[in-house]
Order: sequence, then C-alpha cells, then structure tokens
Amino acid sequence: MTFAELKILAQKYGLSLWQVARSGPAKRALTAVTVLFALPVFGVLTAFGVSSDSQLDRIERREVIESISLPKAEEAMLAATEPSQYRNSERIQRGDTVAALLQKLNVSDQAAFNFLRTEKSARSIFQLRPGRTVQATTDANGAMQSFTYLHSPDQYLQVTRNETGFVAKELKITPSVRHVYKSGTIRSSLYGATDEAGIPDPVATQIARIFSTDIDFHIDLRKGDRFTVVYEMLYHEGEYLRPGRVISADFTNAGKTFQAFLFTDPDGNESYYSADGQNRAKSFLRSALAFSRVSSGFGGRFHPLLKNWRQHTGVDFAAPRGTPIWATADGMVEFAGVKGGYGNMIEIRHSGGITTLYGHMSGFASGVRRGTRVSQGQTIGYVGATGWATGPHLHYEFKVSGIHQDPLRVALPKAEPLPQKYLAAFQQSAATQGEHLALLRDTTFGRFE
Repeated sequence: MTFAELKILAQKYGLSLWQVARSGPAKRALTAVTVLFALPVFGVLTAFGVSSDSQLDRIERREVIESISLPKAEEAMLAATEPSQYRNSERIQRGDTVAALLQKLNVSDQAAFNFLRTEKSARSIFQLRPGRTVQATTDANGAMQSFTYLHSPDQYLQVTRNETGFVAKELKITPSVRHVYKSGTIRSSLYGATDEAGIPDPVATQIARIFSTDIDFHIDLRKGDRFTVVYEMLYHEGEYLRPGRVISADFTNAGKTFQAFLFTDPDGNESYYSADGQNRAKSFLRSALAFSRVSSGFGGRFHPLLKNWRQHTGVDFAAPRGTPIWATADGMVEFAGVKGGYGNMIEIRHSGGITTLYGHMSGFASGVRRGTRVSQGQTIGYVGATGWATGPHLHYEFKVSGIHQDPLRVALPKAEPLPQKYLAAFQQSAATQGEHLALLRDTTFGRFE
C-alpha cells in the first residue's frame, strides 16, 4: 500500500496515518514509514514510503508532489530594493571651497554646481563660515536633490530640485529651545567663573546686566561668591545656533543672595523680577560696560596728559578696544560726534533732568545719531582711545540738572514693579523656577539639560 493510499484511507475514516498503517495488509507492507519534506525554499513537498523488510522490491513506490506558498519573510527579502536617496552632512573647515564641499557631500552634479555659482538667490553659499554646517541629499548616481546651508543663527539657504531644475530660497530659522542649568563659584572674576563652568559669554553678559543694579561687578565681587543660572540654548534640526535668554538666576555676593526671574506679560513685554514682583532693573545701569575695571574715579586727580591737577567729572573704565558700550537708561541722543578732548562722544538726555555722557569711543553703533531714541542696555558705541586718552577706555559722566554726580555712588531709582494684575501668575512661575535654582544650588553637578 502506498503512502497516497494510506492518506486516502485516513481521510475517509477519520483515522491517523499511524492507525491505518497498523491494520491489515498495510501493517505487513509498511513496517516503517519515513516522510521527508523538501525545504520551503524549493516550493515543493516530497514524501517517500520505504520498507525495511526483504520484500522491498515488491512495494510500489510513488512520489507525491504538492505546492506550498513561500513565507512572507522570503517575499519581503526578494522585494527589498536599494535606497532612493542618500543624505550627507559636513562641517565647514577653514580653506574649504564650494566645489570641495560638494565632493565631500558625494554630490556629482555639474548642473547643481553651475546653479549655485550663477544663481543670485544662492549667493550665500559662497560666504563660507568655518564651523557652520552644510547638508545635501543625492540619488544613487550623485545627482543633488536638495542642499541646505545654515549660514547664520537666524537664516539658512535651501536649494531643492524640481522638474525644470533647481530653486533656491533664504528661509528664517524657527529654533528649538533647550534649557541648560549651571552653577559657578567666583575665584577671580565673573568671566573666569563662567568660563570654568562652560557658560557662553553672551549669557555671562546677561548675568552681569541683570544683577548690575545690586552688584558692582568692578569692585563688589568676593572670592567664594556663588551663582546659579537657567538659560536657553537654541538649535535648528539638532544643529547648535546660539545661546538664548537667561530664564532665572541667583547670585550670592558677600553672603547676600539676589534672585531674578524672567516674566513675559500677555503683551510680550519681558523683564526680570525678584520673587516678590519687584523689578530687578533700575532706571539706570550702574555701568555702561559688561566687564571692565575703574582706571580713574570721580573727583580731583592729576591729569596724565595735561600734567596738572584737575577735577575729573566722570569715571574711566578701562576695557579692550571694541568692547560694546551700553546706554545706561532709556533716552534720546542729544549729541553724537567728535568733541574736543572727549574724542568720539555721545550724550543722552533722560527723563528727570538727567544726562549721561560717553567719551573716547572708537566708533558709534549703526543707526545711533542725534535724535535717535535708545533703550537701556542698547549698544551705542565701542571702547576706543580717541581724544585726550592714553589708552582704550570709556569716560562716563552722570549729570542731574547739569551738575556732575559720581556715577558709582549716586542713588539710582528703581524701575516700576510688576503690575498687580500679573502678580499671581508671576509668583506661581517664580515658585517653580525657584525650586529649580535651589536644586541646582544644593548639588555638586554643573550642568544638566
């Protein structure tokens, strides 16, 4: 009896193959049955009936073939194809050219290079800035499908391929924001402490500006003073752009701790306040420079050029040439130009009969001229040594009703506190930020995101 016949009997009587094989003639003919199944990859099934007794030659042998479907995994493997696009990214190195960058990006497309070279809207690609990033997507043959150049913190070039060629656009960056938490200890200066903590200089400048109404960073810092800060870092598609705003900070100077929390009202106005809603700013900054040292104070002194004793009507702050100079309060520029021993000078009129004067500047900030309105902290010029000056420094004067006052000692009025209608929302936000600062202050790590 063949295997096929056994199978038919089993199906007819609802028996197993073993039960059929043990009965009657089948038991004598098939003392052993071996079933071999072909591997799935061949797509067939083969069965053989084999007898082990001496009458092997009398048994009829018949091959049974049945088709089976291939596994899905096998079909997926056969359907796999090569990727249609490849994406590459490169950081610009000093000395790189556009042609060299395209080669690094595996772009083999003369038409694309010609477009970048001749298209006016793509001219920013030929202003390569070391450290910036370029990206390109290509097909399997190296034909460029798209190209991106992040050439500034606020804007990037995007080139895309279409049916007729290429299109170039300059697009504004909408950055993603990450919050960074850091702390530091003063050993010699604020700059030294922020460098040691890995805090960017623009953030250090913000810290100085925020606390400058309570701390004179020229003379008040003490070794062991501590600060904590939460600030923004801005990214575009994973690429670092620049530091953003300080969100909250505290500074312990000579055992006294000052706090500042950023609050934005529904109209978009931003300012820093202490936990009780008092404005961290004053009507005037104590200094027009972020970091410097007092090289000559207010009052009588021996003039280094005129070689006689004269009244020094302001304060001199020594700083490197080109250091930005801030307007210490909101006001209107009364004079911007060259004036005698002051050299390049700006005079600003403020409310309450107050004027401030900034002398020996190397130059003026763009757009600053007589009649210009300026705001507190706005850069109006740069440190220089024009006029009667022996080295780069800022000469700064503060006058009330035309009478000179010592800029480092005059009482500065505070700015307006937070309006009462916003106080509840601010205090809720400040409480959460204060917890973050306390956590950071009481731990030993310097940064987490």
